[in-house]
Amino acid sequence: MLGNILSVRGGTPKIADDAFIASTAVIIGDVEIGAGSNIWYHCVLRGDIHEIRVGKNTNIQDGTVVHVARNRFGTYIGDDVTIGHMALIHACTLEDGCMVGMHATVMDGCVVESGALVAAGALVTPGKRVKAGEMWGGSPARFIRKVSESDVAMINRIAPGYVELGGEYRDAGLDFRQAGPIDEAAE
Repeated sequence: MLGNILSVRGGTPKIADDAFIASTAVIIGDVEIGAGSNIWYHCVLRGDIHEIRVGKNTNIQDGTVVHVARNRFGTYIGDDVTIGHMALIHACTLEDGCMVGMHATVMDGCVVESGALVAAGALVTPGKRVKAGEMWGGSPARFIRKVSESDVAMINRIAPGYVELGGEYRDAGLDFRQAGPIDEAAE
């Protein structure tokens, strides 16, 4: 097993062949990462005490931490999701096509519905639901306004752009595979 792709407590990361995982990202335990998704530099996805699932064509940008809650909540991130730099995603659900801004925190039991937007720096407190088509911001986060057409255009532009960029990085040998394949027999 590579130094940054780690098995723990019987869980081994499963990463799609065409996903990009930056060489300094750390993926631990029961984590699955879907096709075309990309996990950028200094991210940590720690599925040690529950599961983490990341869908297709999702981008988790530099410095983000994704974790879970023991015996309570895994973390479920859908398809075409964008998570900005240095976000904290903890034991929650991010549905397809939503966006979480830079340095935002989404806490235990929260759901960010499809097409919703959590603003940069927001703190979504435990158990909240950010409904489809809503933008929430502040600390604690609250409804700010409906998502605008320009917000939708931004959300729809970012995820595919990161799929393309991640592919370029992967093809240039800049991801975890440069150190060799995962050796499951080494567990």
